[in-house]
Amino acid sequence: MARTVTGDAEGVKRGRTTPAPLAGGVRAVNARSPFLDAPRARVEDRRVNLAADLQLLLLLLAANGSPVLTKRLLGDRWATPLDGGVSLPDGRPLLGPSKTVRGIVVGVSVPALCAPLLGLDFRLGALVGAVSMAGDLASSFIKRRLNRPSSSQAPGLDQIPESLLPALACRSWLGLALWDVALVTALFLVGEIALSRVLYKVHIRDQPY
Repeated sequence: MARTVTGDAEGVKRGRTTPAPLAGGVRAVNARSPFLDAPRARVEDRRVNLAADLQLLLLLLAANGSPVLTKRLLGDRWATPLDGGVSLPDGRPLLGPSKTVRGIVVGVSVPALCAPLLGLDFRLGALVGAVSMAGDLASSFIKRRLNRPSSSQAPGLDQIPESLLPALACRSWLGLALWDVALVTALFLVGEIALSRVLYKVHIRDQPY
C-alpha cells in the first residue's frame, strides 16, 4: 500500500495525468469537442474590455449590414424566402418575405471573413453571424405573431436579440464581462437606429429603420 501511494506521488511530480481507475477497473476519459477547444479568454466580471467590445460591435455590423448592402446590389436575385412562403394557422407568415436564404448566408459568411482582419478566429465570426441571424429570425417570428407586417419597425425587438444573444454566445471566447454584454447591446441598439436613418438617406435602406 505504501508503494502504491509513493508511485502515485512520483507520478504527480513527473506531471503524469493518467486518470485514477474507477470501480471495476474502468478509467475516466475526458472527451472534448474540437469546436469547444477554441481559444477562450478569462472572463473578468468587474472589468470592461473595450477592445473586445469594439471587435464584437464590428462583427455585428458586418453580420447585420451585409444583407442590406447585398439587397441593394443584387435586388431580388437569389432572394428566396427562408420560410418558403409558409403561413401558420393564425393566417400570418412564419417569418415573412424579407427573411431570405441569401441574407442568412451573407450574414454568417461576411463576419467569418472579417474576423481574421480583426485578429480573431474565423469561427468566432461565423458564430457571431449565425447567432445574430438567429436572433433576427426570432424577432421576425414574434412580430408576425403580433400581426406586424414584414419589415415593420419594432424598436428594441429589432436590435436586442441580434446583439444580446451573440454577446452571450461568445462571452467566454472574448473574455466579456456582464458589463461588456450590456454595453455592446446598448451601443448596438442606439447605433443601429442611427445608422439605419443614415443608410435610408443615402438610398441604401428601403426604410429609415
